[in-house]
Amino acid sequence: MLKILGKSSSINVRKVLWLCEELGLPYEQEQYGSGFQATDTPEFMALNPNAMVPVLIDDDFVLWESNTICRYLAGREQRFDLLPGAPRGRALVEKWMDWQATELNNSWRYAFMALVRRSPAHADPEAIEAGVAGWNRHMAMVEAQLSRTGAYIAGASFTLADIVIGLSTHRWYMTPMPRPALPAVAAYYERLSERPGYRLHGRNGTP
Repeated sequence: MLKILGKSSSINVRKVLWLCEELGLPYEQEQYGSGFQATDTPEFMALNPNAMVPVLIDDDFVLWESNTICRYLAGREQRFDLLPGAPRGRALVEKWMDWQATELNNSWRYAFMALVRRSPAHADPEAIEAGVAGWNRHMAMVEAQLSRTGAYIAGASFTLADIVIGLSTHRWYMTPMPRPALPAVAAYYERLSERPGYRLHGRNGTP
């Protein structure tokens, strides 16, 4: 059985948990991260030298980096609907996955730490304002893409790109800040909420 190391509130762990629901995969989970078992121990860092979650253990195979774990599990189960085998189709999905992990995540980091986590190290009003503006600008890119596809991030069908961006979309809605009306994003949020895995690990009250 698969083992997932990481706390359930982590947005990156939730990517893997939601995907496991989509795939119908049983797994064991051990809670690691702030407030739970430490990730900076020699034992954990032997699994992931970054001391971060999630970590996936599949028999004797150990993997870290949440988006890579998602690609691995979709490939392992031969779910080409979630991650196409054809190079161009796969590239479209992976483009948005990589964009989420770099551009989108970096845009919300300061504002989220200030407004949700209440971090004393993220209390600069100008930086918060800039963070909110940058986050909204990136979500406007999601709006434009969804307006083109009419349904999901990479096209007419649900893919891995929707798992990673769907969780970021929920975080955007859950953060107390001014945000523009983005009708395609709003419809997308409701569309994703029809999926049991998203209700369980995405739109579950945790930012």
